[in-house]
Amino acid sequence: MSAAAEESAQAGGEAGPPHREPEPTPVPTLNVANLLTLSRIILVPLFVLALFAGGGEDTGWRIGATVLFAIASLTDQVDGWVARRYGLITDFGKIADPIADKALIGAALVGLSLLGELPWWVTVVIAVREIGVTLLRFWVIRHGVIPASRGGKAKTMTQILAIVTYLLPLPDGALPVQWALMGLAVALTVVTGADYVVRAVRLRAAARA
Repeated sequence: MSAAAEESAQAGGEAGPPHREPEPTPVPTLNVANLLTLSRIILVPLFVLALFAGGGEDTGWRIGATVLFAIASLTDQVDGWVARRYGLITDFGKIADPIADKALIGAALVGLSLLGELPWWVTVVIAVREIGVTLLRFWVIRHGVIPASRGGKAKTMTQILAIVTYLLPLPDGALPVQWALMGLAVALTVVTGADYVVRAVRLRAAARA
């Protein structure tokens, strides 16, 4: 076949093998973002040990507990950024990340209440909300995953800041700041909890429809 005929045949649309788009590479569950999430869970018992060392009154141990809490809290920001930046978002991460947050926050609140530094009603309100949201996630997991909302992230950051002020051996003059931050944290906890209930019900209803 001449070159001209060959070009004509190609222009005429000789059937060739069908073009197939390459399938996306699945994201491995064991990745950097999820390892950071798991490290936060591992830091929880270490934080609790430091918090109660010396009866919870030793300045050095309290600062150490605060540092461990801050490092664990920082991984929450880093693992989310890494997951989004490098496309490492997994269903495991969506579930494990909020559970790790709740384990860290819950350990801090219960520890402070046991030491008599934080009213139990604050710990109970926050714990009920966090456990309830976790149960809601599992309730609708077969229909989809409820990702963390902006309000939920703001709630978590406020809780972290409030807890840090309680962990640090601050003078009595800092009490108004501590209460203001914790009051805001409780308010955001209740509001975002109600939002999760609405989102869970809507997701379940949409899936059934």
